[in-house]
Amino acid sequence: MNIVCLDMEGVLVPEIWIAFAEESGIDALRRTTRDEPDYDKLMRYRLDILKEHGLGLKDVQDVIAQIDPLSGAKEFLDALRGETQVIILSDTFSQFAAPLIEKLGRPTLFCNELVIDEDGMIADYKMRCEKSKLTTVRALQSCGFETIASGDSFNDLGMIQASKAGFFFRSPASIREQYPEIPAFEEFDDLLAAIRGALA
Repeated sequence: MNIVCLDMEGVLVPEIWIAFAEESGIDALRRTTRDEPDYDKLMRYRLDILKEHGLGLKDVQDVIAQIDPLSGAKEFLDALRGETQVIILSDTFSQFAAPLIEKLGRPTLFCNELVIDEDGMIADYKMRCEKSKLTTVRALQSCGFETIASGDSFNDLGMIQASKAGFFFRSPASIREQYPEIPAFEEFDDLLAAIRGALA
């Protein structure tokens, strides 16, 4: 029995933090898991910047509400969900993801939670589990599933390498060059064909 595990940001929707960086004019927030493999270090860095600028959850949510899925993402997801089971595994947060998941047709999403203080500021964050993408893939495999995974960043490597088939999608050249053994695609049709090949 197969199940496909997909990253969300960079694969199905634009990078939330980059969109927020552009809207707020804070270039330092353009840093993502494509640049920083240590997710805790990256999130502490982001939360410090938000605090420094007095920006809270609503400020970020207002920007996210304007973001649409990447062109062709919903059609790709619809086609894939018509053929197999799909889970979105993301290191984003439920408070960020809700409007984006709605626009994608409400696929199953496993993500994390933000800790919001009484002033609406983001005080902290809670990961669902350690190494959440790899841990989830391993758990699915322990239940009898064969996993196929795709993502674009360093934090997707664990689930890609642990799966029976794994693919990069629109990853930066710096990551593709470090892992040339992982097939890399730029178009949804090509990724869908590769997944279908793995399903067969």
